[in-house]
Order: sequence, then C-alpha cells, then structure tokens
Amino acid sequence: MRAEDSKQKVAKFQRAVRAALKPRADAERAVGARAYMRGQLNYLGISTPERRAAVAGLLRGFKPTTGEELRETAEGLWAIREREYQYVAADLLIRYQGALNLDDLPWLLDLAQQKSWWDTVDCIVKVVGKIVRRAKTEGNGAKGVRAMDRAVKHKDFWVRRIAMLHQLGWRGATDTERLFRYAEQLAFEKEFFIRKAIGWALRDYAWHDVRAVEKFLNPRLLRFRG
Repeated sequence: MRAEDSKQKVAKFQRAVRAALKPRADAERAVGARAYMRGQLNYLGISTPERRAAVAGLLRGFKPTTGEELRETAEGLWAIREREYQYVAADLLIRYQGALNLDDLPWLLDLAQQKSWWDTVDCIVKVVGKIVRRAKTEGNGAKGVRAMDRAVKHKDFWVRRIAMLHQLGWRGATDTERLFRYAEQLAFEKEFFIRKAIGWALRDYAWHDVRAVEKFLNPRLLRFRG
C-alpha cells in the first residue's frame, strides 16, 4: 500500500472511531470516571462493554498492513483528549501485535509514558511481552533481553513496571534469572505500582513453580521488608 493510501486509511479509521464513540458520551458517568482516576484524565463516560461493542467492527476491519501503520493509528488515538480513545488504541495494539517486532519497542515504551496510568500501561505490558517472547522463539531473544534490561533501569517507573511484568503468563518459558534479578533490583523502591508489579510477577510465576519463588524469597524477606 502506498504511503498516501495508508495515511488515508489511518485517518478514516480515526474518524470512524470518533463517530462511533462521541454519540455515546455520558457526562454524568464521565465525572465519576474522572474522579475514580483521581482527576488526572478526561472521559467521554462510556462503559468498557459499550465502548468495545461500538468499535468492534472497526477493529476487525482495520487490519494494518505494516507496523508503521499500526503505530500511526495508535499514536493518533492516544493524542485525543478523552481516555476512551486510548483504550481503543490499546485494544488495537493487542489485537494486531503480530505486526510489530523488537524495533517497535522504543515507541511503545514512549507511548506508555504519555497519559500514564495503570490501565493503559498494563495493556502495553501485554503487547511488549508478546513481542519479546516471539523474538525469543524466533532466535532473536538476546535483543529483547537487552531492551528489557534497559527498561528496568529507566527513569520512568511505568517503563520499569513494564519490564517487571512483561513475562506474565510465560510459565515454563520464563527467564527466571531475569525475573528474580528484576525483582531484587526493584525491591527497595517505594513506588506503589512497582511494588505491586513485583508481587504480581512473582505470584504469576509461582503458579508454575512455587518452589523456585520460595527459594528466591525466603533468604531475602527480612532484607526486603527493611
């Protein structure tokens, strides 16, 4: 597809999403949603089931032909003021993550730092995790490891959270050395969302190998608590 045609496709999709969501705005519900998010974000006031139903056909029919097309679409939706558009972008990224590869990690991590809160960040966790795991199965795992090793040291704690959580659900494919190293590296942070991420990641892996998690935690508990 020509670049000009791709841009038209992206713009058409974004207009269609706006047209699908704006008539469903509920000002009263929007006030409640904004309050729930501590006044940080703006909302149309559309419930998740209603939002997903409204754009389901649009998402099915979009089918990006390149990672760049997917990026432009997601970034355009992310730039719109109301939060529901970021949710649509997140659902789009999850649905079509197969179009992305390790070269897309920088802009995904950059997106996570815009209008950041756990809801959109944890959607990006899913996308990043799938990309890194796919690279591992394709024999390019070292590049993904280096990217996550940089991410866990990032100045933005949301990016560090992504690094801590990206192996969720990997079970037997989990790189336990990195899982435990990241947990230990972040263990003394006071940030709530980092501490929750450590617990979530370890609990998730414990479903696969609880003894390994116990072996990691037992000699460190007193030190971590301090």
